Amino acid sequence: MNTIAAQTRRAFLGRASQGPGGIALASLLSPNLLQAASRGVLGKVPLPQKAKRVIWLTMAGGLSQLELFDYKPKLAEMDGKPMPESFTKGRRLAQLQGQKLVCKGPMFGFAKRGKCQMELSELLPHLGSVADDICLVRSMTTDAINHDPAHMFMNTGAQIAGRPSMGAWITYGLGSEAEDLSGFVVMVSTGKGRTPQPIAARQWSSGFLPSKHQGVQLRSRGDPVLHLTSPDGVTRERQGSDVAAINALNKQHASICDDPKIATRIAQYEMAFQMQASVPELMDTRGEGAKTLELYGCTPGDGSFASNCLLARRLAERGTRFIQLYHRDWDHHSLLHEELPLRAKEVDRACAALIKDLKQRGMLDDTLIVWSGEFGRTPMAQGNKGPVGRDHHNKAMTMWLAGASVQRGLVHGATDDLGYAAQENIVNVHDLHATMLNQLGIKHDAFSFKFQGLDARLSGVEGAKVIKEILA
Repeated sequence: MNTIAAQTRRAFLGRASQGPGGIALASLLSPNLLQAASRGVLGKVPLPQKAKRVIWLTMAGGLSQLELFDYKPKLAEMDGKPMPESFTKGRRLAQLQGQKLVCKGPMFGFAKRGKCQMELSELLPHLGSVADDICLVRSMTTDAINHDPAHMFMNTGAQIAGRPSMGAWITYGLGSEAEDLSGFVVMVSTGKGRTPQPIAARQWSSGFLPSKHQGVQLRSRGDPVLHLTSPDGVTRERQGSDVAAINALNKQHASICDDPKIATRIAQYEMAFQMQASVPELMDTRGEGAKTLELYGCTPGDGSFASNCLLARRLAERGTRFIQLYHRDWDHHSLLHEELPLRAKEVDRACAALIKDLKQRGMLDDTLIVWSGEFGRTPMAQGNKGPVGRDHHNKAMTMWLAGASVQRGLVHGATDDLGYAAQENIVNVHDLHATMLNQLGIKHDAFSFKFQGLDARLSGVEGAKVIKEILA
């Protein structure tokens, strides 16, 4: 007869707070006593580790690079004229397929910023103030042309659901330095526009990796995590005893059946208990001081992208390995001239503040910041009269990176004269993933997980390359 069967459930629970249960409770109440930072499967990384953490800023909806980052004088000259067929014949388009294609020139002015003379939109004055700290990549491409598969591809390296997201891969490989917070945290903010871009939790899924590596979403309003507070009359000590008892049972069961899912369940119980104390402290930014709040342009608890950028810095300080921020409402098929200035204003100051704040704290050197949408926008107008916009486009998009030995003040790659396709130093999403892993000290082509008989990789199997030209 096994150990569990030899005693009643009530007797076992009564004793669980003693012995192993007592030790578990002690570690829950004082994590530093017994629990070291979680380790990843890689142990010591094979490459020099330039980045300890990643902050990925996602502009959900597909931003227009032609109004923000990639000024095209020739496109301005061609405004209102037919798009030359040589650019588009036989090419895949989204909603403009089969329609009359008309060039649309840039809707806003550009200026050269910083010592590097980086050309940026007048809509991004604050980002312009840190132009010498960022690397602008104008030759990004992606395989997907519609939102959901494009988000999946950017997050997982595959257009179909079910694959692990970037943050899951990284915490699986490296673990986390956070003792009482998740190693992979997601925050979402919504612009004050018309139609916020839908996003789904599968974009930060652990896929076929152990479920403890999936992203934890911190909500911007209300309880940041559901069921964060204990019921009335339940003390932290009593709840800790319950968790310890449950985990003692789980450990007994795991010793018999050797099911890896039980280990995940134990870890999740412990993390949830710890987060009940750590998350409220994390979210309370009132002690940051007026100067810091002014830098970001936020009010404590306002749920804005700016507040989330400040929280991203606080998470980075506490050891969280991968922090992803989504800002929705960049899908401008129309009203681009009217809506884009509003979206840019919502993120411009905060993005610059994040760079400045990390830099002044000595953290930018080992933090990799990535700023991107899921695809770009066409140089052709969508709608010929009135409030025009631009259609989805996967042949050309712009993104920027900062920190972690990425070259500063650099513009990498270029598109053709009309901004239709990347043509110089072309890079793709798999290259971006490979570069991120490289800066974290991971060899992207040797970092895999056996799934359905194949060695699955974040950077794919199509020959991704590290973008060495942008690295210092």
